[in-house]
Amino acid sequence: MRCPNCGHKEDKVVDSRATQEESAIRRRRECLNCGKRFTTYEYVEEVSLMVVKKDNRREPFDRQKILSGMLKACEKRPISIDKIEEAALQIERQIQKKYEREVLASRIGELVVEKLKAMDDVAYVRFASVYRQFKDVNQFMQELNEMLNRGKNNLKKKTKKAK
Repeated sequence: MRCPNCGHKEDKVVDSRATQEESAIRRRRECLNCGKRFTTYEYVEEVSLMVVKKDNRREPFDRQKILSGMLKACEKRPISIDKIEEAALQIERQIQKKYEREVLASRIGELVVEKLKAMDDVAYVRFASVYRQFKDVNQFMQELNEMLNRGKNNLKKKTKKAK
């Protein structure tokens, strides 16, 4: 590390601690030449995850895009922003765990669909209708009917457990 005051290359670490977010290490250093103290931050170097689009274009992964899509789907629904942000963060973590360099956009979309399905039926249908690009009303109705059938099956299971 080069001293910002005199340019000398040797220093000693006086204090070292994690930042509040624990995303970096803050180090107080003292130059062995001039005695001036300065602060450095050490971060983990993250390899940028690339998203492979349908047309094979690649772009950097951006959690904000997931969050934006989920917020649109959940608009005017009784879902807190905190819950939506947490779901987007969980999706991001899941992707980073499983994929090192590239992930298909379709895989991200499926993860979002799964999260929304568990959160809210209306938000799920909104997102799925755009994401899956329903060609006509019949495809849309088929998805709604499947959702209604799942709801009936869940209701039967709950009724059996209550007895």
